[in-house]
Amino acid sequence: MFDVFGSLKGLLRIDTVCIDNNVFRLHYKATVIILVAFSLLVTSRQYIGDPIDCIVDDIPLSVMDTYCWIYSTFTIPNRLTGTVGKDVVQPGVAGHVEGEDEVKYHKYYQWVCFVLFFQAILFYVPRYLWKTWEGGRIKMLVLDLNCPVINEECKADRKKLLVDYFTSNLHTQNFYAIRFFICEALNFINVLVQIYFMDFFLDGEFTTYGSDVVRFTEMEPEEREDPMSRVFPKVTKCTFHKYGPSGSVQKFDGLCVLPLNIVNEKIYVFLWFWFIILTILSALAIVYRVAVVCGPQLRLYLLRARSRLSPQNQIEAIAKHCYLGDWFVLYQLGKNIDPLVFKELIADLAKKFEGYPRRAGARRRACRKWSCRRR
Repeated sequence: MFDVFGSLKGLLRIDTVCIDNNVFRLHYKATVIILVAFSLLVTSRQYIGDPIDCIVDDIPLSVMDTYCWIYSTFTIPNRLTGTVGKDVVQPGVAGHVEGEDEVKYHKYYQWVCFVLFFQAILFYVPRYLWKTWEGGRIKMLVLDLNCPVINEECKADRKKLLVDYFTSNLHTQNFYAIRFFICEALNFINVLVQIYFMDFFLDGEFTTYGSDVVRFTEMEPEEREDPMSRVFPKVTKCTFHKYGPSGSVQKFDGLCVLPLNIVNEKIYVFLWFWFIILTILSALAIVYRVAVVCGPQLRLYLLRARSRLSPQNQIEAIAKHCYLGDWFVLYQLGKNIDPLVFKELIADLAKKFEGYPRRAGARRRACRKWSCRRR
């Protein structure tokens, strides 16, 4: 079993340079690891173990197992409640009248491992796009400035290169930031689409699955209808048809045990809660990003928080000249560069910006203020 999960080691590797944020990493690291691990777990049980065992007279068990696994099994939804051993054999397993009792076929358990892996790929798509668009810019700019111990001459040269790059590309980096914001929005859209995709995959059961399980644990025993038995039944029915000696069609009803669904039901309970938490966090991240885009004062406050060692007047002097993209690049650098080196970088940038004209909006406000004073 440990060998099965060995392929996940690459996803656990810590990046030397951070180009995103914690919520972003929950999508492409935590969620992808969870989905791939669950997919491997189901695959190991489904294709290495014995996913189904059926009981029926006059039919070889191996034939019945293969037939029922391929062509699906079924339960009777209106027989989910009742006393086991008295009213029903198992929840959803009882005698039924064709054409009168509703029959629910269960086919999706064959596809769970593939769907989980496909979902993991979709969660990695925004990360792949951002890595492609980002093109290693932050890693190139950081160089070795994220190391606390570095040669002074080397540090001075690299700081000078960084200051020259930043000033020569001033006001041209908005598209870089917008691409990252697009990827954040894609994360939020993706998790919503995934919830409704799983709801479609489970025949409309996923959106309320977790809440139904919680409600089931709080109900009285005689009132309980186990949602896990409804969605992932452990015992089902299967009907096998074959020709008899006279050429007439004979029908054989069998009972099938699906041990794999013991794993599936726990997986989807966990995924329901995980996806709800991830959706809430992603929505809060979108609200935060909108506030950052629309609030210059918030960007100034965040830059102060990122460069706590720098004097406030230096940070304000830099913020006066930064557009959204410039601020974003500087903030990303602050996450990766050693704090002491970043303090020196802020000081060098503030000195470099002395004599630079302020942003157009700031100049217009200053002109209006000067005109009012003259009047």
